[in-house]
Amino acid sequence: MSGGWRKRLGLVLELGKIRIARLVTLSTATGYIAYRGQLSLEMLIPLLGIFLMALGSAALNQYQEWQLDARMARTRQRPIPSGRLRPVEALRIALGLLLAGTLILGIGVGWLPMALGILAAVWYNGIYTPLKRVSPLAAVPGAVIGAVPPLVGWVSAGGAPGDRIAVALVVLFFFWQIPHFWLLLLNFGGDYREAGYPTLSQVLTRAGLSRVTFMWIVATAVVMLLLPLFGVVRYPVLMAALAVVALGLVLLSLPLLRPNASRSAFRMAFIGINSVILLVMILISLNSLWHVG
Repeated sequence: MSGGWRKRLGLVLELGKIRIARLVTLSTATGYIAYRGQLSLEMLIPLLGIFLMALGSAALNQYQEWQLDARMARTRQRPIPSGRLRPVEALRIALGLLLAGTLILGIGVGWLPMALGILAAVWYNGIYTPLKRVSPLAAVPGAVIGAVPPLVGWVSAGGAPGDRIAVALVVLFFFWQIPHFWLLLLNFGGDYREAGYPTLSQVLTRAGLSRVTFMWIVATAVVMLLLPLFGVVRYPVLMAALAVVALGLVLLSLPLLRPNASRSAFRMAFIGINSVILLVMILISLNSLWHVG
C-alpha cells in the first residue's frame, strides 16, 4: 500500500473513531458468540457490517459537529476542524460507509440485523447528536446506542431479540455507557462548556456529578453480578471472576466519593470502566465457548 493510500485510510479510520468502532464490533461478537457458542467464519459478515456502520455513524457525527469540535482542545485536531478533510468529503465517506455496512448486514445476514444497525445509526446521528446540544441528560437516551450492537450479534447468530440472555446483554451495555460518558464529562467538562454543550456540571457541582457517576458505576457492577441469573455466565469459576471484576470496578471508583476528587481519580475510573467491559465480554464469550463433556 502506497504512502498516500495509508494516509487516506488513516484519515478515514480517524474520522470514523476507530477505537469506538472496535469496541462496538467486539460487543457484536460477544452477542454472536453468546448465542452460537462457537467461533465461525460466518460471524465475520455481521462483524464487518456493524464495523462499517459504526465507522460511518461516527464519521457522520464528526461532520455534524465539526464546528463545535473546532472550539474544543480535545477535538480541534480531528480531520475536519484541522482542515485535513473538507466537510463534504467527510460526508461522502460517512454515507458510503453507512451504505456499505447496511448492505452487508441486509444481504449477508438478514433484515433484522440490518434494521437494528439502522436503528443504532438513526438514534446516534438523528436523536442523540442533536439532543446533546439542548439537554444535559442526553447521555441517558443516548446509552441505547451502545445496547444495540450485542443484540445485532445475537440475532445474526439466530437468536430472538426477546431471549433473556439478549435482554441481559442489552441492559448491561445500556448501564455501562452512562458512567462511561459522564466520566468523559468529568475529565473534559471545560471543553464541553466552551463548545456550548449543556452539561450536568452546570446543574450539579463537580462533587455532585462525581457522586452520581459513582452511583451509576455501582449500578453497572450490580448488573454484572446479576448476569448469572439470566444464564449469561454459568460456570462457577467464571462467576467468581465476574464478581471480582465487579468488586474491583467499585473499589477503583471509590475516590470519586471524595469531596475534592482529583482529575487522576476520574481518569482511573474511566480506564477502569472501559477495561472492565472488555473483561466482561471475554468472560461472557468464554462461558459460551466452554463446552463440558
